[in-house]
Amino acid sequence: MTKHPKNTGMQIFTFIWIGQIISLIGSQLSNFALGVWVYQKTGSVTQFSLISLFTSLPIVLISPVAGTLIDQFPRRWVMVFSDLGAGITTGIIAFLLANGDLTFWHICICVGISSCFSAIQWPAYTSASSLLVQQEDLARANGMLQIGEAIGSLVAPMLGGLLLLFFDINGIIFIDFASFIFAFSILLLVPFPKQYIDRHRAEKTPWFKEASYGLVYLFKRRGLFALLLFFAINNFLVAIVQILITPLVLSFGSATDLGTILTLGGVGMLTSSVIISTMKTRLHLILSIFTFKLLGGISIICVGFYKHIPLLALTAFLFFFGLPIINSSSQIIFQKKIPCNVQGRVFATIGAISNGSQPFAYTFAGPLADKIFEPLMTLNGLLAESIGKIIGVGQGRGIALMFIVIGILTILVTIIAYQYKPLRLLEKRLPDALVQDN
Repeated sequence: MTKHPKNTGMQIFTFIWIGQIISLIGSQLSNFALGVWVYQKTGSVTQFSLISLFTSLPIVLISPVAGTLIDQFPRRWVMVFSDLGAGITTGIIAFLLANGDLTFWHICICVGISSCFSAIQWPAYTSASSLLVQQEDLARANGMLQIGEAIGSLVAPMLGGLLLLFFDINGIIFIDFASFIFAFSILLLVPFPKQYIDRHRAEKTPWFKEASYGLVYLFKRRGLFALLLFFAINNFLVAIVQILITPLVLSFGSATDLGTILTLGGVGMLTSSVIISTMKTRLHLILSIFTFKLLGGISIICVGFYKHIPLLALTAFLFFFGLPIINSSSQIIFQKKIPCNVQGRVFATIGAISNGSQPFAYTFAGPLADKIFEPLMTLNGLLAESIGKIIGVGQGRGIALMFIVIGILTILVTIIAYQYKPLRLLEKRLPDALVQDN
């Protein structure tokens, strides 16, 4: 494997990053518009949640196969293939919509197929950054990746709501399709460094061993595997929060209040992403992860206790401020400890396991709230005379109790993880990887 000179590699990465940001905004715009379209057509929260399930589940199922594909072919062409596939599915939605044939299940199938391509695209994109930039620039590159996600989270809801005032959903789908073309063109035009691909080993290794390679690799390195499990558990808890924040806020506030809270969260995410991208690699990355996970747990607890919108907006800012730091710190650790020639398979496994808990959260969050926690916090509920005197009773207070429980669990999981030495001392005990380390 060869790398471009430092400045050239960072410039190429920046061009690709710009294309991917535009594509991400386009995708989130269409996701926002399709969600509004489904809810307006059906009035069903369950069907609205099913879209999230169809979006997340294929990523978990396809990732092991995706990792094998990424390591057997040049990263540029893998990204081109995945962008092309996602663009085609967007075009199918646009065609069905224009002909008046689009149904809820068409959307589920299309977002599921698009997620399969995302399962290929994201680990290829992440591992390409290791290929393009020097180690000392990984923090900056990962900060830029977090900026891209923050911009998408901040811009898409506001811009999507504004565009729907002037265009119908067809116009937004067209914008999404144009964004794919833009990202696709950049990938075709920019030069990539030569990439080492062990084709001799790839041809002789059975398929199931290729697919399981990432899991075996991580399992042999206890610190990395512990970090992965830590994120899988936390992602499950955060996914429940993401699903239930809307009904919680709307139980005592307006849609404008919800928009204010989410916007402040996006500002927090963007602020820390900019800070990360302008600083050198931080020391004590593991400590940064634990510190901001604790802050996140405290923030979630506060959301359950209080109904004051300005305070909740501040809490959202702090919670989302920590996410890019947590994500970039973990990504830098994985990029430093895992050699480039196997990052496709290992990163795909990381994505499958860390995100594998999210479909379960999307499936169980609603029933847990409706069937268990909400009845506990009704006026005559079992906990009305105890916890109800502290956080209140009535609609949404059961969800508030769930937030308190989730916040406490987040703190406990973080404290327990910190006690595990291979994880706490991961940066010191596990040396940085060589280019080829099998």
